[in-house]
Amino acid sequence: MDKLNKKDYQEYAERKIPRPTYFKNIFWAFVIGGLICTLGQLIRNWLIGRGLDESEVAAGTSIVLVFLGSFLTGIGIYDKIAKIGGAGAAVPITGFANSIVSPAMEFKREGYVFGVAARMFTIAGPVLVYGIGSSTIVGIIYILLGGGK
Repeated sequence: MDKLNKKDYQEYAERKIPRPTYFKNIFWAFVIGGLICTLGQLIRNWLIGRGLDESEVAAGTSIVLVFLGSFLTGIGIYDKIAKIGGAGAAVPITGFANSIVSPAMEFKREGYVFGVAARMFTIAGPVLVYGIGSSTIVGIIYILLGGGK
């Protein structure tokens, strides 16, 4: 067997190393991030159309996006989106929801209440999870009841 010298080995290694796909990653981050932001704008426009004021629209949009990010993480779809979109899926508020729910989902074999829900409190902190969860429920009820009209 022939021994490779340092220069030949370096050339061999450079040929075998996969080339980074910067432009592809940038493109998909832009597309996925843009789609998430477009969805947020659609939700915002819908809430404005329902007659909510600016603070209610901002809160409602955030609540819906966090809920969707959490829900899609829970059913295993958001991780697939994040794999394609990279930072485009991690930076918006849906990525925040994903970062809270993902670690908790590892414990679903222990059940949704004593596994996922209990682990979510341990991972994200009681105030954060309780605040997001209760504000989502209150916000949905508020919108369904006519938004205070």
